[in-house]
Amino acid sequence: MSDDFKVDVRGVHKAFGTLTVLDGVDLQVRPGEVTVVLGPSGSGKSTLLRLINHLDRADRGFISVGGELMGYRRAGGKLHELREREILKQRTKIGFVFQNFNLFAHLTALENIVEAPVSAQRRSRSEATRHARELLAQVGLEDKADTYPRQLSGGQQQRVAIARALAVRPEVLLFDEPTSALDPELVGEVLDVIKKLAHDGTTMIVVTHEIGFAREVADTVMFMDAGRVVEQGAPARILDSPTHPRTKAFLEKVL
Repeated sequence: MSDDFKVDVRGVHKAFGTLTVLDGVDLQVRPGEVTVVLGPSGSGKSTLLRLINHLDRADRGFISVGGELMGYRRAGGKLHELREREILKQRTKIGFVFQNFNLFAHLTALENIVEAPVSAQRRSRSEATRHARELLAQVGLEDKADTYPRQLSGGQQQRVAIARALAVRPEVLLFDEPTSALDPELVGEVLDVIKKLAHDGTTMIVVTHEIGFAREVADTVMFMDAGRVVEQGAPARILDSPTHPRTKAFLEKVL
């Protein structure tokens, strides 16, 4: 595991029963870099994000975030699995933005953002509330603090979800197809927030089908198929001059 990388994924395998979902995946992301992951449905993209956040456990391989092995500690030359409480603490290093927002319906926008810093990080409610208001302003929703998710558009809900992910002051942000559940006219407002985060130097891994966004924002584009990394590199090379036939076929369909 290298300290040069904010996220370091080495030789990761994952199967569900007889179905191999990830087959020896490597991914390294340096601090401040944006990696966009492309690929067809079922290629293992979302599972990769879940393993990085230790929501699922890898069958083989290692994942570290911020130089710290996720889900395990080394002692006496052996790996010991962390207790759930320790894993929850590790997870606060990672902000996760899901496809379907996953906001608490019974909490206001502000309360959704305050929840994790108070419950998982034991920060004072007053400090967490102040920070939450700053984050709402950052995503352009300062006037929606007391609004419930059902009263917000999909784009507004996803922007609250981004603010919630930022509330724990994470070292890296993971986005799992953050615009795929949105009406087309709402996609832009969410991508604009993510673009600003990229411009501000936030380390991010973004699973998306938004090719224009990948071209504009990514430092690295990684194409996955059938649980493997088919090719990765600079956006211009992967998107304009892919070398693998599978990547070419995919891009011809989505461009």
